[in-house]
Parts: sequence; C-alpha cells; structure tokens
Amino acid sequence: MASNGYRNGILKGSVKVEKLSPSSNPKPSSIKSKTTSTQVSSVRRSSPASLGGVGSGVKVPGRVRVAVRLRPRNAEEQVADADFADCVELQPELKRLKLRKNNWDSDTYEFDEVLTEFASQKRVYEVVAKPVVESVLDGYNGTVMAYGQTGTGKTFTLGRLGEEDTAARGIMVRSMEDILADICPETDSISVSYLQLYMETIQDLLDPTNDNIPIVEDPKTGDVSVPGATLVEIRNQHSFVELLRLGEAHRFAANTKLNTESSRSHAILMVHVKRCVKGSEAALSIENGNGSHMSKNFRPPLVRKGKLVVVDLAGSERIDKSGSEGHTLEEAKSINLSLSALGKCINALAENSPHVPVRDSKLTRLLRDSFGGTARTSLIVTIGPSPRHRGETTSTIMFGQRAMKVENMVKIKEEFDYKSLSRRLDIQLDKLIAEHERQQKAFQDELERITIEAQNHISEVERNYAEALENEQSRYQKDYKESIKKLEEQWMLNQQKLNSDRARVEVKQEPLDMGLAVAELQKSLQNEINLRKAAEEEVNSLKSQLVQWRRSEAVGNAEVLKLRKLLEDEEHQKEKLEEEIAGLRSQLLQLSFEADETRRSLDRGGSGKILTGLDSLMSQVRNSQIKDSGNGQKAPIVNLFEQVGLQKILSLLESEDSDVRIHAVKVVANLAAEEANQEKIVQAGGLTSLLMLLKSSEDEMIRRVAAGAIANLAMNETNQELIMDQGGISLLSMTAADADDPQTLRMVAGAIANLCGNDKLQITLRGEGGIKALLGMVRCGHPDVLAQVARGIANFAKCESRASSQGTKAGRSLLIDDGALPWIVQNANNEASPIRRHIELALCHLAQHEVNAKDMISGGALWELVRISRDCSREDIRTLANRTLTSSPTFQAELRRLRIEC
Repeated sequence: MASNGYRNGILKGSVKVEKLSPSSNPKPSSIKSKTTSTQVSSVRRSSPASLGGVGSGVKVPGRVRVAVRLRPRNAEEQVADADFADCVELQPELKRLKLRKNNWDSDTYEFDEVLTEFASQKRVYEVVAKPVVESVLDGYNGTVMAYGQTGTGKTFTLGRLGEEDTAARGIMVRSMEDILADICPETDSISVSYLQLYMETIQDLLDPTNDNIPIVEDPKTGDVSVPGATLVEIRNQHSFVELLRLGEAHRFAANTKLNTESSRSHAILMVHVKRCVKGSEAALSIENGNGSHMSKNFRPPLVRKGKLVVVDLAGSERIDKSGSEGHTLEEAKSINLSLSALGKCINALAENSPHVPVRDSKLTRLLRDSFGGTARTSLIVTIGPSPRHRGETTSTIMFGQRAMKVENMVKIKEEFDYKSLSRRLDIQLDKLIAEHERQQKAFQDELERITIEAQNHISEVERNYAEALENEQSRYQKDYKESIKKLEEQWMLNQQKLNSDRARVEVKQEPLDMGLAVAELQKSLQNEINLRKAAEEEVNSLKSQLVQWRRSEAVGNAEVLKLRKLLEDEEHQKEKLEEEIAGLRSQLLQLSFEADETRRSLDRGGSGKILTGLDSLMSQVRNSQIKDSGNGQKAPIVNLFEQVGLQKILSLLESEDSDVRIHAVKVVANLAAEEANQEKIVQAGGLTSLLMLLKSSEDEMIRRVAAGAIANLAMNETNQELIMDQGGISLLSMTAADADDPQTLRMVAGAIANLCGNDKLQITLRGEGGIKALLGMVRCGHPDVLAQVARGIANFAKCESRASSQGTKAGRSLLIDDGALPWIVQNANNEASPIRRHIELALCHLAQHEVNAKDMISGGALWELVRISRDCSREDIRTLANRTLTSSPTFQAELRRLRIEC
C-alpha cells in the first residue's frame, strides 16, 4: 500500500547512537516548567521482573513502557511553518520532552525513551520492541503499539518493509528476524495472523473474503481470541515479508489534507510462537526421584506459548483539518470513536477505577490483555513538530503519560504437550508389538524345526532297529538250520559208517568198537552243545542291543517331552506379554483421554485455521502488488536537485550512456511527484524531454519511468493542456499499443486517466485515440492496469455527466461510441474493489444522461444499475444509482415492463 512521504521515505541525516539498556522503568511524571524556574520531580527506577525463574501461572508486575518519537518536518511544513519554531523540544539524554505553549511558557514531560527525528529504525526497535520480543520467546505475551496523529509515522515505524533500504526496516520485520534466529525449526513453530479493524468490523488482510470475524472470550480465563482468522505458518523471513506485503495491499487507505495515503483501519499483526523447553523431561524426572526408562518415556514434553501483537493504530484526526467528507468522514468518525474508547480504558486503568469499559469497542476488546492484562506492553507515541497541530500533539503526549501509569501482571504460559507424548507412546507400542511378533515367530519356527528333527531322528532309529533285528533273526535262523542239517548229515554218515564197520568186525572186537563210537558221539554232542551255546550268546547279544535301542527311544521320548514343556512355557510367556500389551494400551487410552481433556481446557475456542497453501497467497501478492521504484529516496533527490540544478539533470536525459539516462529520468520522476517542483520542470523543458524519451527510447525501463513522470505532471490542469498541445496523448497511445510490461501499461493508463478528468480536453483526447488506447490496455489483464483503465473511464464519464447537466453536451456518450460499454458491464461486478468501485461510478454517470439510456438497456447495464442500487457497499454510490434510476423515464418504463421494483 502506498503511504505518505514519511512512511516510504528515509529520515534526514543519520546519527549513530549506542544502544541504551532498557533495564530501567522510570515512573511516569509530568513537570510544569517556565523559562524563569523549573521544578523537577524525582524519578524512581525499578528493575523489571526477571523472566527466567517464573513458572506457569505465576504473575509478575510490569508497567507499560512508553517511548515518544518525533517526525521531521515534511515538505509542506517546511514551507508553511518556515517562520515558526517547532512546538516541541526534545532532551533525549534526560528522557524529557518540552511542549511549548508560547514563546515564554512550556510544559515538560518524562518518558521511558525520547527518540529524536534522527533516531534510526534499529535504535527504535532495540529500545521499544526488542525487550518485548525477548519476553515472547521466553513464553510471555507481548504487545507493541503505535499511537499518534495521522501522518506522524506510525506505519513507517512499525510496518516498513525496507526492500530498497534495509536500514529502514520497521518493527514487524525486525521482530520476525530475531524470532526466526532464536527458534529451532525441528521442535518450535511460528504462525501469523494479520487483521484490520475497519468501521468496527474485523477483517482478514490475508483473505479479503473473510470480512466479519467474531471475537471469542474464554468465560473462565477471560482470554480473547479470533478463531476465524487465517493462520499462516512461517518458515523463513522471505515468506513473512511477502505476507506483510499482501496484507498492506488489502488495507483501506484514503487521501486527506493531512496525509495523501491515510490508513483508515487499525492493523493488528499476531505472531504465535510455540517453543519446546529443552531439558524439561530430565529435570522433572530428577525432581520426582524417578529416573527409570519407562517413567522417562511417559513424561510429556514441556512447551511454552508466547503471542506477539503488533498494533498499527489508525491516526486520530480533526475533521476541520483533514477535510474528510462522505464515506471518508464516516471512516474518521469510526476511527476517533475507537481511539476514544481506548483512551477511556487507559484513564480507568491509570486511576485504578473498579470499572474499565473494555466492551465499548472491538479495539479495546482485542487489546484487553495488553493494558491491565498479562502481556508485556511497549507503546510508542508519534508526534509532529508543526505548531499548527499543537492540540493534537498535546493529546498524544497526555495519552502516553496516562499509559505509563498502567500496570500489567505478566504471566508465562507453559503446558505439557500431551499430544506429542501420545504420538511417542504410539510409536513405542508399535515397536514393542512388532518386536514381540518377531520373537514369537522366531520361537515358533525354532520349535517347529526341533520337533521335526526329533521326529525324523526317532523314525530313523526305529527303522534301523527293526531292520537290524530282522536281519539278525534271519541270520541266526539260517545258521541254526544249517547247523542242524550238518549235524543230521554227520549223524547219518556216522550211522552208516557204524553199521558198515559193525558188519565187518568180528564178534571179539565188538566191545572195543562200541567204545570208540560212543566217544565220537560224545565228542559230536559236545561240539553241538558248544554251537548251541554260541547261538545263545549271539541271541543274548542281540537282546542287549535291542534293550539299548529301547533305552535310546526312551531318551528321545524324554527329549520330546522336554521340548513340549518348553513350548508350554513359551505359550505362557506369550500370554503374559499379551496382558502387558493390553495394560499398555489401556494406559495409552487413559493418557490420550487426559490429553484431550487438558487440550480442550487450555485451547477452548480454537486457535484459527492453518493454511498450508502459503504459495497461493504469495502468487496473489505478486499479481496485485504495485512495485514502487523510488519512493524511499526523496530526501537525497531533493539534495541532488538543490546541489546540481534542474537544467543539469534534464541535460542528462539526452546522454548517450543508457545507465545515465535511466538514473536521470528516475530523478525527474521523483521530483515530478512533488507539486512544488512540477512548474519548474515544465518551465525548464522537462515535459518536452520526457515526451521525446517516450517517443524515441526503446528501453522498457526508461519508457515506464517517463510515463510515470508524465502521469505525475498530468495531475495539474495547466500541465494537462501542455501535454495535449505537444501530442502527448498520441505518444501515450503508441506506447500503450507497443508495451507488454504491466508496470509500463499501469503508468501509461494512469497518465491517460488523469487527462480524462479535464472537461476541456475530452473531444481532443477521444479524437487522438485516448479512449481506444485505454480499452486496448485491458488485454494485459493485470489488476493494477485494469484499475487505472477503470479510473480513466470513470473520470471521462463524470466529465460527460457534468457537461450534460450544464447543457453543453446533447449527443450520445463518446465512451459508448468507442465501444466501452460491453467492457464496463462485464467488469461491473469485478472481485477487485478498486476496479469495481470505478466501474460502478462510471455506470452511474453514464446513466444520468437520458440519451444513453436505450444503449445501456440493450447492453445489459440496467441490471447492473439495479444491483448497484441494492448491493453496493458504498452508500454514496448506492444513493446515486437509486437517484439515477428513479429520475430516468426510460429506465422507469423498462423496469415497469420487467416488473422490477426499485
């Protein structure tokens, strides 16, 4: 969002100041002084409460710290107040400020910090916001707020992005740099919401469609939250800067006499920091005297939650000085009412009143924790030096003095992360179950293997034993049969021999022969007995072997019984493990139930939506943000203008070096932005040189900056006629037809739009192709280009409407003749509010001329007029549409035909 000169510019001069220790908290005091005598009140100083040893729930008193910052004189004040001294005098070494009533009388006030107009942005951050950021990192809530008259530098102090000059970065950017540098990305998290309070309605700057967010208060703790706000997780500084740029693009602003780009809403940045406290589990285990592994695993991690709230309040203003009227007047009333409600709360807290009217405004409800609550708060009040605004400066100083009397009771917020413990126990339980299943499977496989081996071994032994026994029995039977057969044969032979010998031997020899035969028979019988004994011994040996085999079988059976017993033991152990698993599951369920109960009691009301589509938000930033190439260099450019001279600068526009021409045209463009310089530039031939550059240069950057300078010069009516006389509209039309860069087209469209607002130039502008050029630039599709095209059409239609009411124009609108009506109807309900607002105004102005009514009815514009009269967010446009519809006979006849009530 564009801002006034002080926001986007840099402070004049640079003073290197050593960092002052913010450890002292002086009590607020106001000292009345005159030039003749000075009374100085004693100042008590007390050290702030230590943040390291405070546990969760313990409250420590901490006063609101207030710093005052003086804005340097701007260009208007340097001219208007050249003969008057500043209304304030700063004494930073004494931390005092003198407010002059007149030339001989002044009031003296003391603050925690007094920052001169030369104070750097770094020093402002270190003395105002850095102690609060450090407290947030330690688990406290913190608030940094800027208060002051419009145009005194609140947004410059807080929201400056510092892209052109890193030294100009504001408190928001520097706070996030310190937070990102201190946290651990693996265990800690940062999430951001960006809101605006506009006309007592809370709107989401990151999601413009979310424009009515409710405030939720915890009935037990009284904590205030906005659960409907978009919550974006931040990983790096670049994404945070892009997010700030997106929010600033959606913030409401208006042009007033006191500020060309005055904020019309209070901006509130909320940074939620969640940090894991390192070593908390070990410390808790030691305190409880239980260092077992199981108790350590069941100990939930300790986390600290801090919230940083940065509030850029809209500037207070007096209607007679700001010149607000219409809708801008209503905005100013809403701003002053909310600031008045905040002042009443500060007064009540400073006076220890039993009743603090925090419900009078949504602003005081949102800041309930910042004043008189549990947050550590720093307030910076911004003032201007001009004696014309002495009343507003006095009011701002008194607001800061009262705020210094407010005491907060800061409290650290620590809690156990039961969800993290539950996830850890789930993982541990899954590991135990998987390990048990692996062991059980391995045991079953081993038992099965041993059983199979034992069965195979027993089967083999039985088979071998049976085969051996059968073989031995068959062998012994065979040997026995053979022995019997041999004995029988031998006996038969002996018997035959005996019979033959008995027949031949004589009777006398018969006794001797019988004795020999008996001896042989006895010998044979003894041999037979010996053989039988040998057979019996072999049989006994086989029986002993059979006994041994049976013993082996008994041993195998005993081993099988032992394995079965081991199997039964394993089954029993399995049952015990299953019982332990069931116990662990019940403990997990109990812990999960306690975690959910604790989470609901701590986080009742929700913490907002988490957006993970951060890249989509960043693409909207790149498509909608207007890049400004030199707003932050006004003071050096003025110095260059005074030292070098305008003629020398304009001569550099014709240099052969392209870099020199680029720098020269940038300087001229910045000078043309100041109304005081425009007449000098035109008189010195600067307008002619810019038109020549636009005609002859092929460099896209030179053409873009030259078109921007011409657009600045075209804001003056006299310059508009000179531009038309020198063929400027033709050159701008040619540039619009050749250029493709959205920024160049935006500058060209802005210049033509400014020319469209001149009643005297309409015929010439249309004849030289100005309207055709505007309509041709819609091919770009960029929202900024379309907004300038819509503004030009609205200006042209307004001039035609004025001419029609004065009786100087009788024919049909030139816009309709050039074919602009279809595009106007198509974009009448555009999502971008700037485009939609200009198109709605253009339709209302076209409809005021009765000659255009039939064309507008045939082109579908009547339906859009009816919609505008009913649904337009701006009351003045809605009223104009109603008046136009009711005053036109043609529209009334068509509405009656369509049976539409308006």
